[in-house]
Amino acid sequence: MNVIQDDFFTNNLKDILRFIAQDSKQRAQDFNVALIKKLKTLPNHPYKFRKSFYHESIHARDFVFKGYTIPYLIDERKQVIVLLDIFKWSER
Repeated sequence: MNVIQDDFFTNNLKDILRFIAQDSKQRAQDFNVALIKKLKTLPNHPYKFRKSFYHESIHARDFVFKGYTIPYLIDERKQVIVLLDIFKWSER
């Protein structure tokens, strides 16, 4: 299975990294490297994480990383995992 990023995820991740970099560019870089490393493990166990609070599908999951939620959708037919968004907790 391949992991792909929705444009919404990519744009929000860039915003988060810019925000972290205001305090420390190194912390932003470390956050990004650690996140990528964790996301690479998704294909091994795509259903490991909780059913999504934000999507109705049983194929939608929420990956939580350092206080950020990353909803993703598993498409078994296409053999892809689509990262949909990344955000801190909010009433979405």
